[in-house]
Amino acid sequence: MISFLVKIGQMYELMVEDSFDAAHALRGYEGPCENLHGHTWKVQAFLQGKKLNQIGLLEDFKSLRTILKDTLAEFDHKLLNDTAPFDSENPSSENLARVIYKKLRRTIKSLTKVTVWESSTSCASYWD
Repeated sequence: MISFLVKIGQMYELMVEDSFDAAHALRGYEGPCENLHGHTWKVQAFLQGKKLNQIGLLEDFKSLRTILKDTLAEFDHKLLNDTAPFDSENPSSENLARVIYKKLRRTIKSLTKVTVWESSTSCASYWD
């Protein structure tokens, strides 16, 4: 029996997290979430890469947290239904994850996924 060991490649993954408070109401939802309510949304941004820089970092956590905080600031203490693009699409966790991902991806090229938690037991992720 001959076996081969194939090394696919090593990968590093980072995650930074922040949160913001905002309200929303889900249009067309049949249940309590159609009413105005709020969450402390927790957002996690995941990055991957194969190579570290000269000081042994994939990315600087401090810079990543600043970028994430700045991105989330436009949603903080807002009614999401009144904030673009949620004035025309439902401000669901899924859509929020996608919008935040697209905004972060402009700056963080190694971004692989964004996960948005609306409670300690419910989250949605987006990647492309």
